Amino acid sequence: MKRLVTVVTGAGPGTGAATCRRLAEEGHDVVVSHAGDADAAEEAAEGVRRLGARTLCVRADTSVSADVERLFTSAERQLGPVTGLVNNGLVNNAGLAGPSTSFADTDPADLRRIVEVNLLGPLLCSRRAARAMTARGNGVIVNVIPCAATPDAPVHHAMTNAAVEALTLNLAKELGPGIRVNAVEPGDTEEVAAAIAWLMSPDASYVRGTVIRGRAAR
Repeated sequence: MKRLVTVVTGAGPGTGAATCRRLAEEGHDVVVSHAGDADAAEEAAEGVRRLGARTLCVRADTSVSADVERLFTSAERQLGPVTGLVNNGLVNNAGLAGPSTSFADTDPADLRRIVEVNLLGPLLCSRRAARAMTARGNGVIVNVIPCAATPDAPVHHAMTNAAVEALTLNLAKELGPGIRVNAVEPGDTEEVAAAIAWLMSPDASYVRGTVIRGRAAR
C-alpha cells in the first residue's frame, strides 16, 4: 500500500507543527514547508520522525510560483506522489497589520503581502496540487481560514477569509468528486489539527466544500 504524502505549508510552530504531528500519527509522510523559520520547521519535522513517518523540510514562499513548483517537485522526488495539501501558510490576526492597526493606516506593502500570502499562496499551491491529483483522480486539500471570525478582525484579513472560503467552495465543485476540498477556521491548535486530520481521512469521504467552524465569536 502506498504511503500518503501530505504537504503542510506554514509548518513551523503552532497549528502547522501540530498538524504535521497529527498527520504523522494517522499514517501520512509529511512535507514541512516553511517561509524562513528553519529551526521551527526542523523541530516540526523531528516530531514527525519520532512518530515513525518520513519527512522533508522545504523553504518556500508560497506566493512565488517557482517556489511552489520546487516544493512539490522536491516532495514528489523524495517522498512520492503528493496525495494531500494543507494550506496553512498564512498571515493571521497577529500578522503584519494586527487588529490595532486601522485599515486607513495600514501600509500598502502590508496589504499587498497579506493578499499574497493569504490568497495567492493557497491559489498557487492548490493549482499545483490539483494538476497532480487530477491525473490520479484523487486527493485532499484542506485550507486553513486566515483569521478567526471575530467582530474586531481587520477588514483586510476579513477579506482574505471570504476569498479563501470562496476558493474552497468553488474548487470543491471543480475538482470533485475525486478530489475533496474543505476548510477549517483557526482556533485551539490541537483541535484544528484534529479537524484537519479528520477531513483528510476516509471517514470524511463525503465532505466537500465545507468549512469547519470554531467556537462562535463573542
